[in-house]
Amino acid sequence: MAALIEAIHVKRKHLFEFENEPYVCLDSDISTPTARGGQTLVRLKMRNLLTSAVFDKTFKAQDKFKEPDLELVPASFLYHDGDGFHFLDQESFETHTLSDDTVGNAADFLLDGLLLQLHKYNGSPIGLQLPIFVELDITYTEPAVRGDTSSGATKIARLQTGLEIKVPLFIKEGEKVKVSTENREFAGRA
Repeated sequence: MAALIEAIHVKRKHLFEFENEPYVCLDSDISTPTARGGQTLVRLKMRNLLTSAVFDKTFKAQDKFKEPDLELVPASFLYHDGDGFHFLDQESFETHTLSDDTVGNAADFLLDGLLLQLHKYNGSPIGLQLPIFVELDITYTEPAVRGDTSSGATKIARLQTGLEIKVPLFIKEGEKVKVSTENREFAGRA
């Protein structure tokens, strides 16, 4: 049997099941009453992992949640077509398909063969978790102009997936750069 988690112990990035659906906690706020006999309340900002809907809900501190039947499975990106994005499960060697809506902005980082983690809920894939950094080639950027040396100056670069980011002036077209998948920013040369 899955362990139960009290609402007061749910913190940021914790996974829990509410009304038979998996959620991730985005933020939690505990309010303790000043009057005697008042109940401690926990306000959770949570995202439904199936629908990606985000909302706030208030619970009593002693309300309990089940741990969801979620697992992270290593997978690699194969290709994208009209049916969606196709991934190869590295453990069972099954092919899983996720819709364009489910993948969302993560598509800006997907290259053939990229290793990542697939979220599975009750054995079915429901989302993915990208690595923290992805290495991508720059397909277009303006050349640096002699004299443009102000500190911290940046320019726009288009990457091989179509994503555009700001890079330092010394970065040239054709170079490989490391990009953060969390904030979509330049993190260094690869």
